[in-house]
Amino acid sequence: MKASDLFVKCLENEGVEYIFGIPGEENLDMMDSLLDSKIKFITTRHEQGAAFMADVYGRLTGKAGVCLGTLGPGATNLITGVADANMDHAPVVAIAGQASTHRLHKESHQVLDLEQIFQPITKYSSRLLTPDIIPEVVRKAFKVSQTEKTGACFIEFPENIAEMEMDEQEQHPLEIRQPVPPEPPQERVERAAKLISDARHPIILAGNGVIRAKAWKQLHDFSRALNIPVANTFMAKGVVPFTDNPLALGSAGLQSKDYVSCGFDRADVIICIGYDLVEYHPYLWHPTKDRTIIHIDMSPAEVDAYYPVEVGVLGDIKHSLNDIARVATPHTGNAMRALRTALEEDLYQHQSNNNFPVTPQKIIWDLRQAMAAEDIAISDVGAHKMWMSRMFRCEVPNTCIISNGFASMGIAVPGAVGAKLAHPDRKVVAVTGDAGFLMNSQEIEVAMRMNTPFVVLIWNDSAYGLIEWKQMNQFSRKSHIDFTNPDFVKYAEAFGARGVRIEKTEDLLPTLQAALQENTVTIIDCPVDYSENLKLTEKMGEMVCPI
Repeated sequence: MKASDLFVKCLENEGVEYIFGIPGEENLDMMDSLLDSKIKFITTRHEQGAAFMADVYGRLTGKAGVCLGTLGPGATNLITGVADANMDHAPVVAIAGQASTHRLHKESHQVLDLEQIFQPITKYSSRLLTPDIIPEVVRKAFKVSQTEKTGACFIEFPENIAEMEMDEQEQHPLEIRQPVPPEPPQERVERAAKLISDARHPIILAGNGVIRAKAWKQLHDFSRALNIPVANTFMAKGVVPFTDNPLALGSAGLQSKDYVSCGFDRADVIICIGYDLVEYHPYLWHPTKDRTIIHIDMSPAEVDAYYPVEVGVLGDIKHSLNDIARVATPHTGNAMRALRTALEEDLYQHQSNNNFPVTPQKIIWDLRQAMAAEDIAISDVGAHKMWMSRMFRCEVPNTCIISNGFASMGIAVPGAVGAKLAHPDRKVVAVTGDAGFLMNSQEIEVAMRMNTPFVVLIWNDSAYGLIEWKQMNQFSRKSHIDFTNPDFVKYAEAFGARGVRIEKTEDLLPTLQAALQENTVTIIDCPVDYSENLKLTEKMGEMVCPI
């Protein structure tokens, strides 16, 4: 048995279904070993696309997504997607081939110290210098990746180690024993319950950690039982059902003042549940530094001057919420109902707006109407992300995937491939700007080859729209953000996909509905009216809080 055979057996032992990547000279042995494995290798067109596929697959399944590159430029191409997974707390194990260990000590063709390069952007970065340690390294990489806070790990696999012969009887994968989340300490539960009971206007800020802990039902029950309103971060959309929970205040995260900001201004106790500071800086929602903060999570709170935790309840989030709810006194009334009403008015305002180009609000309204509750939207990064985060209603967790820790452009198209492989029974839409689309549009070929049908909805403004929004807001003039686009319909057809251009607003909803029924990739070119960006900023600046 070769070392590469053992490595693949260890991956099988971890339950790996797919490896996303590109074959290279330094991973020849591993590629050959995969031919005899039940693991399916997804050949991508760029390593960044492979990392994003693994990233989104990991978010949706809770199992580490796996990506593979060769040495040098193949490995460095993985970096953006791996960093995104790590900062967004998506479980990913990245693997890269490496030159023979006989030339790692000197200047040599394509050789970089990959273990050191990946160290700052992963939870664990390792190099295999002997085949005997393969079972331990692989088990550790998956264990660390899948343990809270989940994230990325990296394994460097030199070519001469991969080809070494081993005694099959002496080497085997290690037994999987993933740690069980601890119970929250009772004294912390009682302290948190008292602070909540004594509060005048408590509010909940729910983060992606609730989704990772699969504690959304417990959060919903906690909110309703204690009658406390809930705001969610961008990456926790759907953590409480917007329609079924009248205490849901939608997403917090716009850097300008929004309705939900008024809730934080009014609150005296802020209950942060599964909240990752990387998503939404505390100084934006707690500038006064004088509110009582309760931290409920699996991990201790990050140190931040604007996040002074009064009590931290650490342990299984499900049990923490149930235990606190049993002890705390429910609140009466809903002082923040006016915030919910104002948000609902915004959501419904543009449903009949047929102006062309299409307003962001109308695009989102039609998209929500076309998609079922459990269908999945993957949002790229740009101006459209802000609109999706604010206005795309979610009833089910993990149905609107947003990169908001590292916030990487280019995630939507490869992410849609990963999402479709994770949930082949659901419809998937990649929501992207024209800039983000072209960053990884080559992965359309992968989608067509793998028969993973989804819809790509391009918000076309021929510019870096989010940067223009900020430039105009700050300087009242734009700087070097314009570009030209290819004909996206012909571009789609060149891949064998369908391409549709929206010529009038009335066509958007039926086009989306039809595209979601197609058994292929459909790319929809939708002109967007981003003059609404500055209107929103102006509205937020003039807003009088309704409570």
